[in-house]
Amino acid sequence: MIALRIGILTFHRCINYGSYWQARCLVEGLRARGHDVVILDHHSRAINLAEWKCALRPDPGLASPEADFSALRAKMQRFFHAIDALPLSKRFPLDRPQDVAPCDVVVVGSDEVWNRSHPWYGRCGLFYGDGIRTDRLVAYAASFGNHDAGCGLDPESTAKLRRFDVISVRDDNSRALVERAIGYSPDVVLDPCLQFPIEPTTGEDEGDVSNARSPYVALYGHGFSDAFATRVRHWAKRRGLPVVSIGYRNHWADAQWLAAGPHEFADFIAGAQAVATNFFHGCVFALRNRKPFVCEASWYRGNKLRGLMASVGGERHLLAHDAGPDACDPLLDAPPDARVFERIARLRDTSWRYLDLALQPQARLA
Repeated sequence: MIALRIGILTFHRCINYGSYWQARCLVEGLRARGHDVVILDHHSRAINLAEWKCALRPDPGLASPEADFSALRAKMQRFFHAIDALPLSKRFPLDRPQDVAPCDVVVVGSDEVWNRSHPWYGRCGLFYGDGIRTDRLVAYAASFGNHDAGCGLDPESTAKLRRFDVISVRDDNSRALVERAIGYSPDVVLDPCLQFPIEPTTGEDEGDVSNARSPYVALYGHGFSDAFATRVRHWAKRRGLPVVSIGYRNHWADAQWLAAGPHEFADFIAGAQAVATNFFHGCVFALRNRKPFVCEASWYRGNKLRGLMASVGGERHLLAHDAGPDACDPLLDAPPDARVFERIARLRDTSWRYLDLALQPQARLA
């Protein structure tokens, strides 16, 4: 295959572990195929301020204690350091993509790049290729997030989807939206964090890693239901394990690790006895490390979580709100069934086939 100049368009500057890792994994995965790959470094002061405000108060329904601010600022600084170390293009204003040097291929994704209700990137034309100079426009593992397939797409979005040479998505809700809009059934592929390897990260972050030195339950997310919290705490207490919350304060956890950077996050999940989460990438990192895990869906992340669990055959790990008091016990006691990893292996093959096709100049929407 001829080496290509590839630009990645995604949410790479979000203060979010999953956003960082999906961007890094996609870059490294394509670079391993011999391509020259950079992340297209779009910039918006207004969006930066919104992102940083959210990072200091990550749960909008709960005011962060004053004592948390220094830890959350340290988390932000670790993200800034990690992001700046990524292979980035010359920075350009979000509304001036014509300032970017031309690429042979631009890959849009992963992440919820087409979510119409994303608080600051929603309806941003850049992620549909507006103004981008490239010979090929490709989507990899793109998602519409919580925009439900039953709502359909507006004519403008539909027209913009037709710009893409080829499209893949990471969940069935997004597949249905694309198919109904333009009559093209895209491949459902793996999130980059499941598709590509992650190199060992020990030593890339600075900071206290004492939270990760003894057996623990990794808690990732916020806004958990009381019922979910009770089930996880009871399971952990019976087994003598502390519940450690990473990145976000959860009052019911035994310990908080708010300052963890993205590399510390990857090591933390890898070292956990089990994982409890309501975030998409909490499930993804539990799966990639073959960890016992349990999750619950929130209104914002429900489509993503249900889509992931359906694609890998892990539906039983997504607890219903009316599940019994001991429903999470078998899920946290043992890793997912071997059939889940067989399904992931098949999806990995599908994803590689899609990528190899997508980078060929003759491939087009059929």
